[in-house]
Amino acid sequence: MIGYVTLGTNDLQKSAEFYDALLGELGAKRVMDEETFIAWNARPGQPAISVIKPNDGNAATVGNGVMVAIACDSPAAVDKIYKKALELGGACEGPSGDRGGGFYAGYFRDLDGNKLNAFCMTGEA
Repeated sequence: MIGYVTLGTNDLQKSAEFYDALLGELGAKRVMDEETFIAWNARPGQPAISVIKPNDGNAATVGNGVMVAIACDSPAAVDKIYKKALELGGACEGPSGDRGGGFYAGYFRDLDGNKLNAFCMTGEA
């Protein structure tokens, strides 16, 4: 299973501020904070999200078709994360709402253009 996901950034400070505020909504805190790498986790042993300045020194770029999904426990939590991402300067990629099959999600991009979503399963297929 997934242990962590790493997203490239060209501005570690701005990215850190974005994710501190966004993931803080879910109770996540920094668990690693290095010169070129920061990771957040809500609970020990659970998957983490991290940002990094690319090791090769080249600019970070967005992967086409790559997306990170942030698990939430309710549609209200999805709405909260989606709205917070936009408040922090993220871009809408699809407003939060029911996507069918009991899947509720909101899609957005972070400040570097990385695509993410907040989602939950509602049990309503």
